[in-house]
Amino acid sequence: MELSDPIDFTGRAVIVTGGTKGIGATIAEAFLAAGAEVMVCGRTAPAALPSSAGRTAAFRSTDVRDPAAAAQLVTAAAERFGRLDALVNNAGGSPDADAATASPRFVEKVVALNLLAPFYVAQAANLVMREQPEGGAVINIGSVSAHDPQPGTAAYSAAKAGLLGLTRALALEWAPKVRVNHITAGLIRTAEASERYGADEGATVAGIIPMGRLATPADVAHACLWLAGPHSSYVNGADLAVHGGGEIPARDLVRGSAGRIPFSSP
Repeated sequence: MELSDPIDFTGRAVIVTGGTKGIGATIAEAFLAAGAEVMVCGRTAPAALPSSAGRTAAFRSTDVRDPAAAAQLVTAAAERFGRLDALVNNAGGSPDADAATASPRFVEKVVALNLLAPFYVAQAANLVMREQPEGGAVINIGSVSAHDPQPGTAAYSAAKAGLLGLTRALALEWAPKVRVNHITAGLIRTAEASERYGADEGATVAGIIPMGRLATPADVAHACLWLAGPHSSYVNGADLAVHGGGEIPARDLVRGSAGRIPFSSP
């Protein structure tokens, strides 16, 4: 069987939530470079939209925690592009908070952004993808916190663990037309996160990761391209680890130095 070019997304359409900055913007740029039409969303419009190869992503202001807004995002993309082939649920993240004193409002917001929002957007995307002959792919960007929680991340870790469970449940229900997979992202070097790695700019942290470095946003973007492409056509309900081989010792190492390692989640 001859497979098509795994990095040629010409004629295909993709949504990247939280795709206006950081990891999400890099994911959007990777799909644009591969030929896809891309729509990104965020709470507010950025100064500049992701672009690559002379092409720019479309933007829609969306609070993905709102089920109606999430559905409208998908409708807008499908109407603009005439189809929807991949959804990357990238929006997420949370500041640290002491579990003993975290307010109910804080917990609700963290769970809404990291678990409920991906569910809402995926539901709407499935309605479009299941009617297409080629189906579609949903990719949920998770975190190592789902497997190995850090102090100060109780609500976030619980939500990300839920996202992994949601991925597996949707993969069972929506196959074979719609594949649903999960990426466990590790420590990712972004401009925002780099400020918190300490005086050595992350060298100590990188030293206890088997690959010897922190991930870059491009590492996650390339994994998304693979999961959305033809070479992963039989991959469904998977948890793809993009963490350099594991980083469990980092928690104990950093507790005694400059503070906790921030999990740079999208």
